[in-house]
Amino acid sequence: MAGAPARYLVFFQYFGTRYSGVMETKSDQALVGVQNYLEKAAEQLKPSAPIKFHISSRTDSGVHALANAAHLDIQRAPGRAPFTGPQLLHGLNHFLKPEPIRILSAQRVSSTFHARFCALSRTYIYRLLLGCAHRSQIPVFEQDLCWAPPGGPLDIPAMRAAARLLLGTHDFSTFRSPRPEAAAQSPVRTLQLLQLQPGHGLLGQHHLHRGLEFWEVKVKSKSFLYRQVEGSTVPSLWPGEEDGGSPGGHLKMLLHVAG
Repeated sequence: MAGAPARYLVFFQYFGTRYSGVMETKSDQALVGVQNYLEKAAEQLKPSAPIKFHISSRTDSGVHALANAAHLDIQRAPGRAPFTGPQLLHGLNHFLKPEPIRILSAQRVSSTFHARFCALSRTYIYRLLLGCAHRSQIPVFEQDLCWAPPGGPLDIPAMRAAARLLLGTHDFSTFRSPRPEAAAQSPVRTLQLLQLQPGHGLLGQHHLHRGLEFWEVKVKSKSFLYRQVEGSTVPSLWPGEEDGGSPGGHLKMLLHVAG
C-alpha cells in the first residue's frame, strides 16, 4: 500500500525570453510556460502519480526570475523511499537541460505548506537603460534584460515623490487588469517597497558604453493584482503631459478615484 506523497518546496530561476510566462499553457502553442518544462522534467523521475507544480509568483512572457518558488507532491512506487532534497534538485536539473531553467534548492515541507499562500512577500525588479536613441544601441549582453524608455533624462526626484504616494495600503482598482477574472480579487493591496535607485550594467566600465545609465525600480508586496506592477504601477511613475510633466498629480487623482 502506497504511503502519503512527499511535499517539496523548490526555488528555481529561468531566463524568460523563450517562454509564454511561468504558468502552464497548452502544449500546442508556439511558446509554452516554464511550468510545462518543470512538470515534463518531473515526469522523468518516474513518479507513481502525475506531478503538478504550484507556483508562488506569476510572471508573463519575456520576464525572468532570479528565484521563484513552487511546491509539488511526489508519490513514489511502494517500497521506494522519498527523494531527499539534493536528489530532487539534481534529478530535475538533469532533465531540464538544455532549457535555461535551473532548480536552486529543494527541501521537504509539511503537507499543509502552500507556496502561493504561505509566501511572505514578492519582489520585482525593473531595469531601465537611459541614453539609447534606438533599441539597436542596447549592448548585446543587455538584450532582453532591460527596457530602454524613449525620451530624455528622467526626473528622478519627481518619480521618487510619486513612488512615495503609492507606498502603503490603497485601493488599486484603477491599476488592475481589465480581465473579467481580475474583478473577483479584492483591489486592496499594500506596497511595502517602491524604490528607484541607480543600477549597473554588465559592461558598465567599457568606454564605448559610458554614456549609458542604468536604473532599477524595485517593488515589494505580499501580493499583487494581476498585471498591477508591470501594467500600471511602474509606468505611472513616468511624467505625463496631462499633469505638466509631473507624475504625482496624476497618481493622486487615480488613487482618489479608486478610493
